[in-house]
Amino acid sequence: MKTLRQLHKNDKPREKLASRGVQVLKNDELLAVLLGSGVQGKDVRKLAKEIVSIMDDNFDKLSLDKLCDIHGLGIAKASQILAAIELSKRYLIHSHKRICSARDVYDELKQFSTKTQEYFLTITLDGASHIINTRTVFIGTLNQSIVHPREVFADAISDRAAGIIIAHNHPSGTLEASRADIQITQRLKEVSRLVGIELLDHVILSRQGYYSFSDEGLL
Repeated sequence: MKTLRQLHKNDKPREKLASRGVQVLKNDELLAVLLGSGVQGKDVRKLAKEIVSIMDDNFDKLSLDKLCDIHGLGIAKASQILAAIELSKRYLIHSHKRICSARDVYDELKQFSTKTQEYFLTITLDGASHIINTRTVFIGTLNQSIVHPREVFADAISDRAAGIIIAHNHPSGTLEASRADIQITQRLKEVSRLVGIELLDHVILSRQGYYSFSDEGLL
């Protein structure tokens, strides 16, 4: 295998990407572009091939420790690789995932159902109910003074969303809507009509399951 120095200029990963497009690069070439440089005694192409070999063997169990076992690969470059993979996963998942029911909302946000603090969350959706983005708007006790419509709808407007779902967790485990929950929902419903982004549901999450305003006929 030629070293990076021996490769013709147009065959080097970065130049190849610029002249022919990212799709033509092999897996180790993509990694070489991501890494940027090699380490002492090992050029970037050789380092990239070693990383690809580990990824091919067991991609699902790739970890920081496993990557750092590669001679010369430090925590900084290993972290870059894991961050790039995770970012790609998130975009790929969200570009295809649809929300068709309150159960889908619960599955998407299940990690928040066991939190000991209250989280207020939004899911923005396109016209085909695909997830555009999931965000934590704030953390703290729910009341109208904190849940300001501007904060809730600003990102939805930026996303050019067709619809929005709001959700929050009940650390107490109760699955009933409080008076504050109902008032906040009504207020946001009014604002949704004004901005032209449909409020599709308000889902309460807890260890016991979920409560849907839409399913209960409250929207």
